Amino acid sequence: METDTITAISTPIGEGAIAIVRLSGPEAVSMTARIFKGKNLNEVDSHTIHYGKLVDPKTNEIAEEVMVSVMRAPKTFTREDVVEINCHGGMVAVNRVLELILSIGARLAEPGEFTKRAFLNGRIDLSQAEAVMDLIRAKTDRAMSVALKQMDGRLSGLIGKLRQELIETVAHVEVNIDYPEYDDVEEMSHEMMRTKTKEVHAKIDDLLSVAKQGKILREGLATAIIGRPNVGKSSLMNTLVQENKAIVTDVPGTTRDIIEEYVNVRGVPLRLVDTAGIRETEDIVERIGVERSRQVLKESDLILFVLNNNDVLTDEDFKLFEAVSGLEYIVIINKTDLEQKLDMDRVKELVGDRPLVTTSLIEEEGIDELEQAIADTFFAGEIETGDLTYVSNARHIQLLKQASLALEDAMEGIDLGMPMDIVQIDVTRTWEFLGEIIGDTASDSLIDQLFSQFCLGK
Repeated sequence: METDTITAISTPIGEGAIAIVRLSGPEAVSMTARIFKGKNLNEVDSHTIHYGKLVDPKTNEIAEEVMVSVMRAPKTFTREDVVEINCHGGMVAVNRVLELILSIGARLAEPGEFTKRAFLNGRIDLSQAEAVMDLIRAKTDRAMSVALKQMDGRLSGLIGKLRQELIETVAHVEVNIDYPEYDDVEEMSHEMMRTKTKEVHAKIDDLLSVAKQGKILREGLATAIIGRPNVGKSSLMNTLVQENKAIVTDVPGTTRDIIEEYVNVRGVPLRLVDTAGIRETEDIVERIGVERSRQVLKESDLILFVLNNNDVLTDEDFKLFEAVSGLEYIVIINKTDLEQKLDMDRVKELVGDRPLVTTSLIEEEGIDELEQAIADTFFAGEIETGDLTYVSNARHIQLLKQASLALEDAMEGIDLGMPMDIVQIDVTRTWEFLGEIIGDTASDSLIDQLFSQFCLGK
């Protein structure tokens, strides 16, 4: 267990009214008291805030005017003594405070080390710790709601119950193996083991059934806008983003690079990519953009395929239909304010049962229908964050899949009449996979890797 005192800036670097420098560790209060001119922080009550000034012990000069919050263990985020120094925002002021604290013996915290200490000290488990970063990175209210519920321990509680059911089953098997002569010990029959494993397997599958939605809320949909040059791709992006991110002109091939932006569409976070028009071109720079667009297409979760209502279908359009075959896409017929030259019957034949929306971006028509089509495509228009426990973390999803497969192996062994001690191995593996989600069976290297992805000061 760590015993030193760590410190870091816990607010974004830059100009602002207030910045916070945080300390955590056994000497957090006493260190701050050495440079604080005001009340004796060693004697103040826990969870109180005090006005004063920080004094440089080397020069005896006032370094900064501050408000200092003192919070004593164990009722703190890290379950250690914690001090938060509220100083003026700005690069110079906050760095001066940090340097002053480092000069009296505190150590600069590693990324995520405050949250890591909360985990190591038993305040939160690993899934709750990861939810802290999900909360910081949430792009929509729904994503934030999922992260808050995970921080509150909803997922941890469910995983804990599943592990308890499994360990009780394993323990029962162990008793039968170790003490077969005891008649009063209920024999763990194949049927009883099958019932238990099926129950847990069903609950894991329930979690995985909404994992796609949870992952979308957490990470956003990689969404590519494609179409021939000058069909309105950049206009569509600007409309969704509601600001001019892409250049909009009547000249084909204006977008020669990939432009990315996060947008919130009906609670669905989209990582929106405006690609260069995919077409044959002699322009070297544009050709590079086209090749990058093709790569983006392969990596996208959703494709917004834009067609021009004022133009006939071309070979390039047919090639794009071939390119999106088998992928998740929505067809958008743009420029409905102009004369219709597009063969709609042929388009509908090509689209099949995929969503089709008509828009006039210049007239701001059809945007609501498009947004609803996006929400319907992935959530069938319904996503609830109130009652369901959503699994949104890719690591958790992978571990749940491994746990599910291990239980399937156990059930197959039962059906084949294999000895219970052999079946027990797969059940124990399931217990271990679930334990990795909350950190009970996670390796030190995994824990270090996870917390290294956190921002400094968290």
